Amino acid sequence: MTDEPVIRSIHPDDAGEVLTIQRAAFASEALIYGNPDMPPLTQTLEELAAELVENLGCVAVSGTRIVGAVRARRDGDLLLIGRLAIAPDQQGEGLGTLLLAAVEERGREAGATEAELFTGGLSEANQRLYEREGYHRSETTADGEIFYRKRLDA
Repeated sequence: MTDEPVIRSIHPDDAGEVLTIQRAAFASEALIYGNPDMPPLTQTLEELAAELVENLGCVAVSGTRIVGAVRARRDGDLLLIGRLAIAPDQQGEGLGTLLLAAVEERGREAGATEAELFTGGLSEANQRLYEREGYHRSETTADGEIFYRKRLDA
């Protein structure tokens, strides 16, 4: 990446671009799992726009293009982070790390003391990112989803 992207709050007006990035990013996950009907791929524009009305998420903007997004909402002391998606041509450039740090800070400011996110058991790149950023496995479900947690007040 030549220019550092700008990280800003996510807005309902971003829904179209965010959905495009989400679908492109999760297409490779669908191949890993052999499941083209994953929720990030079947979510509608209307559902996504409604989700963004009250959201602590962020987007990464390079020039005029959104190149990454993450959503989050507070549930008591817990910041629930979801749908971290990076445009395929920008993956591996550090955007996931930047977006996680930005959304964690927004969670802290909103009063959250811990963050939680999850990924699939076959999503090794995601697991490496979360562990590198200080997340610790808290649960593995029967269907292979791995939940991670990180203290935000430390």
